[in-house]
Amino acid sequence: MSLKDKVALITGSASGIGKEIAIEYARAGAKVVIADLALDAATATANEISQSGGIAMAVAMNVTDEAQVDKGIADAVAAYGSIDVLISNAGIQIIAPVVDSTLDNWKKMLAIHLDGAYLTTRAAMREMIKKGNGGAIIYMGSVHSHEGSPLKAPYVTAKHGLIGLAKVVAKEGAKDKIRANVICPGFVRTPLVEKQIPEQAKELGITEEQVIKTVMLKDTVDGEFTTTHDVAQTAIFLGGFESNALTGQSIVVSHGWFMQ
Repeated sequence: MSLKDKVALITGSASGIGKEIAIEYARAGAKVVIADLALDAATATANEISQSGGIAMAVAMNVTDEAQVDKGIADAVAAYGSIDVLISNAGIQIIAPVVDSTLDNWKKMLAIHLDGAYLTTRAAMREMIKKGNGGAIIYMGSVHSHEGSPLKAPYVTAKHGLIGLAKVVAKEGAKDKIRANVICPGFVRTPLVEKQIPEQAKELGITEEQVIKTVMLKDTVDGEFTTTHDVAQTAIFLGGFESNALTGQSIVVSHGWFMQ
């Protein structure tokens, strides 16, 4: 179950959970491709990894742009020879009740989370099949892949959809030894979540402290946030797993919020 010399492309990895995964993959010996909409930030993360003794490169990637996704994957293969692990992590959050939401925001959310997962999956699978060594595709879901929460209709819908995509990819990819799984974190205190705290406080008419205690962490066993390190270690496990024994599954990493 080794990641040494594997090539891992991680979308949305210039910051947050994606960056932590990239750092941990590099420490495990993988060659890491930082794919992000913000190329300058992606380059900074790649340089940080390289300066720490790892191997990393940056590619510009808007995951909703078919041509840009295909080019990013091709550039990674040209540099490192293959794609062994794809981690579809890019995502955003928009907070609004269904009755106050807009179709544009609905489409934007689904495009980034689902179109992006589809486009990167298709491009990566083509390279994995061509190379013939199998591979791992990991989607960044959420506890919201299983649960619903107020104010998050497009996000919850998209995260549920990733489980369906993973199940299909697991079946279609099995003959080529391509595995597909979903990591489902609880709330991780990234900038994406920090932004939600005042937004939810305003929408729900409660304090920010109440949002944390009675909304975000109320169903955990210990009142603790999931950490980027928790998620990265799960990604290492799934990326290094070597058989189809573990495919088509969702792994919940949430301090007990939603127990399967």
